[in-house]
Amino acid sequence: MGSDLSSPSRRQFRTADPAVDAIAGKVFAGERLSFDDGVALYGSDDILAVGWLANYVREKLHGNITYFNVNRHINPTNVCVAACRLCAFGRKKDSPGAYTMALEEAWATAASGYTEAVTEFHIVGGLHPDLPFQYFLDLVAGLKQRFPRVHIKGFTMVEVAYLARRAKLTIPATLRKLKEAGVDSMPGGGAEIFSDRVRHIICDHKIDGDEWLQTAREAHLLGLRTNATMLYGHIENDEDRVDHLLRLRALQDETGGFQTFIPLAFHPDHTALDHLPRTTGLTDIRQIAAGRLLLDNFAHIKAYWQMMTAKIAQIALRFGADDIDGTVIEEKIYHDAGATTPQGMRRSELMRLIREAGREPVERDTLYHSVTRTEDTFTVAV
Repeated sequence: MGSDLSSPSRRQFRTADPAVDAIAGKVFAGERLSFDDGVALYGSDDILAVGWLANYVREKLHGNITYFNVNRHINPTNVCVAACRLCAFGRKKDSPGAYTMALEEAWATAASGYTEAVTEFHIVGGLHPDLPFQYFLDLVAGLKQRFPRVHIKGFTMVEVAYLARRAKLTIPATLRKLKEAGVDSMPGGGAEIFSDRVRHIICDHKIDGDEWLQTAREAHLLGLRTNATMLYGHIENDEDRVDHLLRLRALQDETGGFQTFIPLAFHPDHTALDHLPRTTGLTDIRQIAAGRLLLDNFAHIKAYWQMMTAKIAQIALRFGADDIDGTVIEEKIYHDAGATTPQGMRRSELMRLIREAGREPVERDTLYHSVTRTEDTFTVAV
């Protein structure tokens, strides 16, 4: 199997699944897993063995630490020209419930609703047919002027590609302007599943998987770190999931620009796919574990508590995840799709969840520098 059978880790590992046993040999030897290995991880009945291996890798990388941050989500508009079957957030501009924040309103939203100093603004919105590119540049510049110490993580690959097309700019030129305005890094949304077969059904109006990856590549080349996501639990199959992860891994080999992988459980309520069931807890923790084992060049795997509930996120910290996301304050996109989790969580509550899972909480900024707080301020260890 390519591993040292006398090593403590190998002696501790037990499974009746021969495919997972073979994968364990690769994991203990530090060898990269293949496509077929990934499919075997998804198909195995021994979820505890899969989780044990993922936790082994997680603890080799991060020990007992679990990261979190104090962040605030800002969704400047839900008006969107796309009509994705997976989405409950987007509205046509004349539809009931459609909104677009004036700049002053967006800046006020950033400042409102919480007493603890945030270290990150997370900005994601719809593909608005009328808002000029300058609106988004002014939005970011205004935030940076008002909150100079706050890291701005703004705009998905899908939004950047749309803004570039509307402004008649190249992707690199669009990214440069956003960076000059104050964008410090980018979220990983809109990746969904890269499979063309699946995208044609669930999000046919978005850029395709290759375009998403190319936009991320251009961001990395400009020095913008990004996250990466995968939406699972709808019409994709195990092969689609593995293909998605390995395409992310290949780009990470090339650029090293991804910070974190975030599996996102599909919430079908109020979408055109509301006939589909929600993911189970076992599906959620298996996805965390598969991501940790296949993405050997990603430093961090996030258990996004907003999507999978805080209780499942706690368990995920023993199945490969080393990050539980942040305080969020007000999350709209997944709550419009029926998420029943709180829209935000206090810093103290996040720390309690992590400690009850037997892990040591470490507050981070967006780039995973540790944050030390005093009563009325914070410092970042760079």
